[in-house]
Amino acid sequence: MLDFFTIFSKGGIVLWCFQGTGVTESFTGPVNALIRSVILQERSGNNSYTHDALSLKYKLDNEFELVFVVGFQKILTLTYVDKFIDDVQLHFRDRYKNELEQKGALTLLNSNFAFEDDFKMLLREAEESSKARGPTSMRSFNASLKSQKTVKSMIETKGGDKGKEQGGKKNKNAKKEAPAAEPVKGEKAKAPTSAQKTVENGNQGLTQEEIIQKKREEFIRKRMGAPMEKPSKSPKPVKEKPKGKEKRVWTLGGSSTKELDYSQSNGNGAHAAGDQGLDAQADPGMQLSSMKGDLLAVDYESSEGDEEEEEEEDAVERVVVADTSKKIPKKGAFGGMFGMLKGLVGSKSLSQEDMEPVLDKMRDHLIAKNVAAEIASQLCGSVAKKLEGKVMGTFTTVASTVKGALQDSLVQILQPKRRVDILRDVLEARSQRRPFVITFCGVNGVGKSTNLAKISFWLIENGFTVLIAACDTFRAGAVEQLRTHQRRLNSLHPPQDHGGRPIVQLYEKGYGKDAAGIAMEAIAYARNQAFDVVLVDTAGRMQDNTPLMTALAKLIAVNMPDLVLFVGEALVGNEAVDQLVKFNQALADHSMSDKPRLIDGIVLTKFDTIDDKVGAAISMTYITGQPIVFVGTGQTYNDLRSLNARAVVGALMKA
Repeated sequence: MLDFFTIFSKGGIVLWCFQGTGVTESFTGPVNALIRSVILQERSGNNSYTHDALSLKYKLDNEFELVFVVGFQKILTLTYVDKFIDDVQLHFRDRYKNELEQKGALTLLNSNFAFEDDFKMLLREAEESSKARGPTSMRSFNASLKSQKTVKSMIETKGGDKGKEQGGKKNKNAKKEAPAAEPVKGEKAKAPTSAQKTVENGNQGLTQEEIIQKKREEFIRKRMGAPMEKPSKSPKPVKEKPKGKEKRVWTLGGSSTKELDYSQSNGNGAHAAGDQGLDAQADPGMQLSSMKGDLLAVDYESSEGDEEEEEEEDAVERVVVADTSKKIPKKGAFGGMFGMLKGLVGSKSLSQEDMEPVLDKMRDHLIAKNVAAEIASQLCGSVAKKLEGKVMGTFTTVASTVKGALQDSLVQILQPKRRVDILRDVLEARSQRRPFVITFCGVNGVGKSTNLAKISFWLIENGFTVLIAACDTFRAGAVEQLRTHQRRLNSLHPPQDHGGRPIVQLYEKGYGKDAAGIAMEAIAYARNQAFDVVLVDTAGRMQDNTPLMTALAKLIAVNMPDLVLFVGEALVGNEAVDQLVKFNQALADHSMSDKPRLIDGIVLTKFDTIDDKVGAAISMTYITGQPIVFVGTGQTYNDLRSLNARAVVGALMKA
């Protein structure tokens, strides 16, 4: 039934393995895929993984740094696997611990670990127990309750069953007789009805005497003409007069209005001559700094609040409490995110109960920082599995340990599995005498065209020629927007500085045309005219719009770009998960090849508007497993950065 079972250390040393009868294929491929895609990517919240036709279940032993993996055909439903892998872990770790203490690490690694007999015994017991708990056979009609019913019992009367009517009459008579025999019970019987009336009149919680006294007071007020009190309504708060609108002072606006008057700087106050003048000379406000080489990384400046929080965490770590069963006080002298989490352990292994309050606090914190709720739960579950059973140091807190593990997991998630070096890839494509094609896709209004212009500026700063393909043939003004960017970029890099050839050109066919055909023509034109890069701008589309998603999948499948970038806002939370999942699903469903082309990277826009709520970066990277290639941080062409994983995680964990 099982294809294989293997036990190896986190260092990669296989301690013991088992392969089922008749299985000839090696299990190294599925296990290596599990290590690369799940364990190294901090996605161990779920203990199952599917690879081709195999279903893999795994369990981590953090105390001895061991991994237990079992594989079987995914068409099989083996209910005993979870309990079986737990039993194997308990038996193996005891043998492993004893032999490690007796023989030592080096001797144990050089010798064969005898575990086959115990494994077969546990497997036999697990299979027998699953057969014993197998599906029960269907009962016969004679054994069912329906066979015991008579025709008379199945007839429904208008007033119900006679037995019930008689019983009802008896109950009514008993109630009538009860007050005479037992007056105390009679008062109790009437109590619910009176209590119900008091609730309806708004006198909940008052005795009968208090209600009578209250009614007397109301009657006297009515006779005396005094206004009635309404205890149910709270007193109205005193309204404060609204303050007037405060004058806003812009940091770059200057202190006087004369500095903002530019009417005398252009002759007699006339406007610029037209498009030709804009093409000929650069706009004075467009003097930008150089962006040659790799992009700068996004960084966050440390504030006083961060320093105070670090001091508070250091203070927490200096405290040692041996008993972890004591309740954590709700309010203490420690503030910040982890100030309330002061449960400490001394030389003991962590359990799920120890980490649960800390993980709940961290889950809420991640959601508040714009991480999707589903992703936050999976991250905390992965951290719990990573730390469960791990032996803690004496002077170590649960909060600091869990926080450190979560930070490492977040950094690992944001670190790309493969480095996307666009400058190197463009040079390689140039050596092959073909253009490097980048396609931008995303929902409406996220800034695809704006960030395409920023990337164009970065590429021409590094000496590459760019052709922009206007494949947004749906939105009014899309082509004109790209033409404006082209004119401005050429004004920053005049054609006379590049042999009389414009360094940026726009390829457009107007509106209402097939976007895939325009992209194909633009790529052929770029190949003939020796352009280095083709940037394909597509129309914004919602992930639920099936016709537009089909058109996007067709554009990518027909033209096969070198890089497919998804442009997403840093403002979104749970929506990021839905967008990326459905974009990838649409590209996979409408692809014509066995290995469909999916999203290769992410462009995160509007990063300057979110302060420290950077959770969208985690959500997008976790869902796709692809890196964030560019980060938009403003409106000018210089506002383009690369992602600094540790800076983003630092901002995310900041209280």
